[in-house]
Amino acid sequence: MDLNSISTDNDVAFDLSPLIKVYKNGRVERLEGEEVVPPSLVLRNNVESKDVIISNKEGISVRIFMPKTILDDCSNQKQKLPLFVYLHGGAFIIYTPFSPNYHNYVKSVVSKANVIGVSIHYRRAPEHPIPIAYEDSWLALKWVASHVGGNGSDAWLNQHADFEKVFFAGDSAGANLAHQMAIRVGLEGLPGVKLEGVVLANPYFWGVDRIGSESGKEFAPKVDMLWRFASPKSSGSDDPLINPDKDPNLVKLGCKRMLVFVAEKDILKDRGLYYKELLQKRGWNGVVEVIETKGEDHVFHIFKPTSHEALVLLNHVVTFIKHV
Repeated sequence: MDLNSISTDNDVAFDLSPLIKVYKNGRVERLEGEEVVPPSLVLRNNVESKDVIISNKEGISVRIFMPKTILDDCSNQKQKLPLFVYLHGGAFIIYTPFSPNYHNYVKSVVSKANVIGVSIHYRRAPEHPIPIAYEDSWLALKWVASHVGGNGSDAWLNQHADFEKVFFAGDSAGANLAHQMAIRVGLEGLPGVKLEGVVLANPYFWGVDRIGSESGKEFAPKVDMLWRFASPKSSGSDDPLINPDKDPNLVKLGCKRMLVFVAEKDILKDRGLYYKELLQKRGWNGVVEVIETKGEDHVFHIFKPTSHEALVLLNHVVTFIKHV
């Protein structure tokens, strides 16, 4: 036996620092996004939360957020609130709904917009490569829709969710997922659910051919690498899941309103801008608004939530939800 060929715990197969390392023995070390907070840790913003398991076998769950005033006031027991479904970012490989930044972000939207929040925990690559994240997200959405008649497994959704006013949202990879889930609603439908609008923050879209300022960015090849890492059986960066320009179902979106955030310093900015052009060019019968934040980088609003610019974006989301 060649002792030099034996892998040790420290032999690295893939090093995608500062995000993740995968060792030759199969061990996965996530370098970001591993911190978690329990539900209802802090009741600031007057929001209560809880975790609900959808599938023990697959490890799919949701964290549900509810304005505490609805739960405390007996006179509000039949009040219906819009439903805000969130999909977190992290390149399909890091972070969860239980990460402090994502927990706090959804809580802030729930508090300010007076909605019910459902943050989806989907399985991540590389242990669960794409398209598993998409299938998990769709399974979670079907579970949410199972409460339409008031006979689902969760009392909060049964009693208080207004399924005529549903919004999907996400950032980065989560924005990609939200976009794809909206297409799936358009193709397959969610009985009893009316998808009013979708919010995409710094969406993780890409393509083989560089557009705008992408060709001058040193990080561009790493975006290709990240997609390949999360989706090893993919056709590459022109896969319709990552490149809307290659998706024949692009205009099948099951909503009529889109709000897209881009950030000036984000390498993905031009993809977000191009997304609007694509929808218009393909004749999508809806309204898409793009808002660019100057001087900021990718998903800054998640990691600098109290900054002036992040609060401006939060207010845009609230206005988008309330303008029904």
